[in-house]
Amino acid sequence: MKFARRHRVKEGVNLTPLIDVVFLLLIFFMVTTTFKEDSEFSLELPQASNEVERIDVDLTVTIQSNGSLFLNGRSVNGGSEQLARAIESLNLDGEVVVTIEADKDATHQMVIDVLDALAQNGFNQVSIATTVSN
Repeated sequence: MKFARRHRVKEGVNLTPLIDVVFLLLIFFMVTTTFKEDSEFSLELPQASNEVERIDVDLTVTIQSNGSLFLNGRSVNGGSEQLARAIESLNLDGEVVVTIEADKDATHQMVIDVLDALAQNGFNQVSIATTVSN
């Protein structure tokens, strides 16, 4: 004689899909997380003052597309070597702001030569003039 089995009705919520989603999220965050690497250097940077000193003397070096050099509007013949001598003859200290106005077709080597001539004479505050395009 066969007895009928009673089927138990499972009560509760099936958590298997929820666990699958949680593990997928965990794997996703583990793969996409980047960890910050500590710097090898411990630096204390100096505080900047809000005051800006106004420097009265400005020096302008102009480089034309053909390689001609001008120092404060005066022509300098002989390239960057003569420019270095002309700057040295001005007897200015290194605190002068120098602006380089280079034509867009001037060679990069000319600009580098001018920067070298300025560095040889101790000028560290150099800016390169540009125009703003609209």
